[in-house]
Amino acid sequence: MISSHFKEHIAQELGTPILKIKAVSGGDISKAYCVFTSTQRFFLKVNESANALKMFLTEKDGLEIISNTKTIKAPEVRHCGKYESVSYLLMEFIESKNPTSKEFETLGHQLASLHAFAVGDSFGWNQDNYIGSLPQSNKNHKDWALFYVRERLLPQLKWANEKRLLTSLEIPSETKLIKGCERFFPKVRPALLHGDLWGGNYLIDSHGVPYLIDPAVYFGHHEVDLAMTQLFGGFSSNFYAAYAEKIPAEPFQKERRDIYQLYYLLVHLNLFGSSYYRSVKGLLLRYFK
Repeated sequence: MISSHFKEHIAQELGTPILKIKAVSGGDISKAYCVFTSTQRFFLKVNESANALKMFLTEKDGLEIISNTKTIKAPEVRHCGKYESVSYLLMEFIESKNPTSKEFETLGHQLASLHAFAVGDSFGWNQDNYIGSLPQSNKNHKDWALFYVRERLLPQLKWANEKRLLTSLEIPSETKLIKGCERFFPKVRPALLHGDLWGGNYLIDSHGVPYLIDPAVYFGHHEVDLAMTQLFGGFSSNFYAAYAEKIPAEPFQKERRDIYQLYYLLVHLNLFGSSYYRSVKGLLLRYFK
């Protein structure tokens, strides 16, 4: 429930009276609302956890960096801040609809453009951010395999062990992890990634325009985003065909997809528990025993 004082604070940030605030879906970690004024609607995320403001600030930065590439849209952020104990992120409201085949093609083309033209000098980011509600380390590395093992797999494996979701014997050594990755990783150019591109983190607006939301950005291998799109059912075949028109598949893409999905499965293991154990254990044995 949004208090009257918080509502007035948001109105002051917008510079216009608020007619009503309505709870909406779209907030797995945070609560989500639609804010109505006389002329516009806005999307409001609120969270009272200790790290919520930092989480929203890194989300804001991710949305803005994606938008600034001019390759694919992201919602415009109006304000990010804290009112009393409540952290919040206020942005434009995107009226969304189910995508057509043609709109999936557009999404594929635009994601490939993001990956092709927004490139970096190293793997990582200028700050750490979050994957879901978990911290995501983004220390910079020149070598992709080292980055992926040290900043992605090892932190999640450590947390899984601390939570007693994986035993020490089930966790490969850093050397085995690096060697397993190096078998399949090609020479990689750092591309700007959305970082958490499952089916709930894109929108097609009422005019058919794709938007990316809830990013966990960093510079990495472009196939990481593709791997995440395929983890829970996959996107339309039109999406993948359109993407491949700009960035064709390379050898061992299936193996890399598995290795990249391992990170997201570890995240889900740490967030949601043992139902993801079998999938994680299977991939660890297949590629890193």
